[in-house]
Amino acid sequence: MRLGEKQVLTVVKKVDFGVYLGSDEERVLLPKKQVPEGIEAGDPIEVFLYKDSSDRMIATTKEPKITLGQLAVLEVVDVGRIGAFLDWGLEKDLLLPFKEQTSKVEKGDRCLVSLYIDKSGRLCATMKVYPLLRTDSSYKKDDTVNGTVYEISRDFGVFVAVDNKFSALIPKREVYGRMYIGQQIEARVAAVKADGKLDLSVRSRIPEQMDADAQKIMERLEKSGGVLPFTDKADPERIRDEFGMSKAAFKRAVGRLMKQGKIRIDEKQEKILQSVPNRL
Repeated sequence: MRLGEKQVLTVVKKVDFGVYLGSDEERVLLPKKQVPEGIEAGDPIEVFLYKDSSDRMIATTKEPKITLGQLAVLEVVDVGRIGAFLDWGLEKDLLLPFKEQTSKVEKGDRCLVSLYIDKSGRLCATMKVYPLLRTDSSYKKDDTVNGTVYEISRDFGVFVAVDNKFSALIPKREVYGRMYIGQQIEARVAAVKADGKLDLSVRSRIPEQMDADAQKIMERLEKSGGVLPFTDKADPERIRDEFGMSKAAFKRAVGRLMKQGKIRIDEKQEKILQSVPNRL
């Protein structure tokens, strides 16, 4: 009998409170409310094995949201003294110990986890999924992918599980705006590393992104009365905070708008001004 896995077991005995599955040497209870009608001794039945609130192994015909060897995004339903508890579709919630959290989670959060058996033989969840992620995706540079944020590093950037199974990173230089654990993102493959891991960008290719950035600048100008109180010489941090883009991207967009005659730069006052069409 394999804890944490779906398997087909044989009915060995019927009792008032359910049926026992397995063999004469090793058996597990399937509670009465989950026993299919007409089941008899010798019949096979597919079940999932886990431990109940009394730490006894028990069988269920319910479909768990995660099994051993899998990754899944689960919701935090409560936080207790020893960790968070996740909804995995069974009567007993799944424990996510504090030491297995890559970032503190709260009730209502969603996080990508895998399932493991702890030292006491209980099934638990962990957010430390990096070793389980694959590096054999078929994605190529500039492909659009979807994934889940599972860890955030100040030094490296944002770690993402593409399709919840492939290893990817949004490098620190490409991180714009607030990102959080469990966030579902759409990104572009910026590079495929030699080891198969993916580098991602939440920004489009430069030509398409330049159009979007230019539009964002024009919208801000219109909202602020046609004036921005800084130019493309401003500190990168200010540009990132104001527009969620790098200084290089900001300069490209400003350059495009100047060529189009939509803006001009007042160098003395260090301002960007919206051009006003001549009126006859």
